[in-house]
Amino acid sequence: MQRKLKLWDATMLVMGSMIGSGIFIVSSDMMRNLGSGYWLIAVWLITGIMTVAAAISYGELSAMFPRAGGQYTYITEIFGKMTGFLYGWGLFTVIQTGTIAAVAMAFGKFTAYLIPALNDAAPIFQSGKFQITWIQILSIAVIILLTYINTKGVKSGKFLQNVFTGSKILALIGIIIFGFWFVKDSQWVSKMGFAMVGSVFSSVAWENVTFVSGEIENPKKNVVKAMVLGTVSVMALYLLVNFVYLNALDRDSIGFAANDRVAVAASEKIFGSAGTIIMAVLVMISTFGCINGLVLAGARVFQTMAKDGLFFKQAIENNKNDVPEKSLWMQGIWASVLALSGQYGDLLDMISFVIVLFYMITVFGVIYMRIKQPDLERPYKTWLYPITPILYLFIGTAFCVLLIWFKPQYTWPGFLLILLGLPVYWFINRKKVE
Repeated sequence: MQRKLKLWDATMLVMGSMIGSGIFIVSSDMMRNLGSGYWLIAVWLITGIMTVAAAISYGELSAMFPRAGGQYTYITEIFGKMTGFLYGWGLFTVIQTGTIAAVAMAFGKFTAYLIPALNDAAPIFQSGKFQITWIQILSIAVIILLTYINTKGVKSGKFLQNVFTGSKILALIGIIIFGFWFVKDSQWVSKMGFAMVGSVFSSVAWENVTFVSGEIENPKKNVVKAMVLGTVSVMALYLLVNFVYLNALDRDSIGFAANDRVAVAASEKIFGSAGTIIMAVLVMISTFGCINGLVLAGARVFQTMAKDGLFFKQAIENNKNDVPEKSLWMQGIWASVLALSGQYGDLLDMISFVIVLFYMITVFGVIYMRIKQPDLERPYKTWLYPITPILYLFIGTAFCVLLIWFKPQYTWPGFLLILLGLPVYWFINRKKVE
C-alpha cells in the first residue's frame, strides 16, 4: 500500500465516519426514554468520555501494530486468529456493512423529505411485511456509486471524504452559532435509562482510520493523533448541537418530533420554513460523506483477512489504481442486501451492541499486553493508564448489560450472529487441522 493519506486526511476520515445521520435523529428517542434535558446532555457527555477513552487506548495498539486492518490486526495479534476472525466476520456481516446500510437508508429517508413522491410511491414489491421501496433502491444506488468511486483509487475517496466532511462540519458549526444567537428562550427539564444506544451509534466508526493504517503517512504517530483529534472534535460538536436542540425546543417537541427528525424541528424554529430544507440537505451531505468513509476503510480489513487466509482469496488483489476493488464490491453488495431490510432501528440496536463488545475486547487488549509483554516497544502509551482503559471497560459493560436487559430481541441476534462465525472459522481451517 502506498502511504497517500496525511494527518488531515486521517482526521477527516475519523470525523466523516462518525458524523452520519445519528446526531440528527437519535436525540428524539433518547428524550422519550430519559424525559429530561439534563439527562440527555449527561448521556451525550458520558458517551463522549467513553469514545475518547477508547480512542486514546487504541492509540497504543495503533503505534505497536501500524499495519492495514486496524482493529482486526490488533485483536488477531493479541488474542489469536480465531478471535480476530470473529471480529472480521462481525465486521462483514453486521458492523461495517450494517452501518453502511443504516446510514444509506437515512440518506434515502431525508431525500424523501425533499422529494415527497419517494414517500408516496407504492412499493415496488411487497410480500407480507417485506417490501422493496424506492427509498431502498436509492440507498442501494448510493452504496454502489460510492463503491465505484473508491475503486478509482484512494485519492478519489479521500478527496470526496475531505470535501463532504468539511462541508458538514461547517454546517454544524453554523447551526450551533445561529441556534444560540436567534433562539433566546431556553427550556431545561430535570432518569437515565438505556438511551445510550442512540448516542453510541452516533459516535462509532472512528476506528475506521485504523483500517487504512497501511496508507497513512507515519502511522505510528498520525493514527493516534487523528483518532484523538477527530473524536474530541466530533463529541464537542454533538454536545453543542444537543444544547441547540434544548435551546430551540421544549421536551415534548424533541421527544415527539415528526419521524424523530429532531434536527429538522430545531432548524425550522431557528430558520423558519426554509430550515426544514436546509436540514434535509445537510443530512444528505452528512450521510453521503459518512458512507464514503465507511466504504473506503472497511474493504482494507477484508483484504487483510484474505491475506491471512480468513476471507475470499479474491479480496487480496489490488486493481491498477492500487485499491482492493474486489473487496470493495463484496462489501458493497452485502451492504445493499442489508439495505433491503429497511429496518434502520433494528440495525442500529444490533450494531451498537456488537461494536461496543469488540471495542471492549480491544481496549482490554491494552491491559493484557502491558501484563503479558511489558517490555515490548510502545512508541505511544495510553494517557492516564490504567484509568483510561478501565473507565471505558466500566462504561461499556454497563451499556451492554442495560441493552441486553431492555432490548434482548435486538442484542441477542447480533451476539448469535458472531457465534455463527465459529463453524465458519473451523470450516476454513479444517485442512490446516488435518
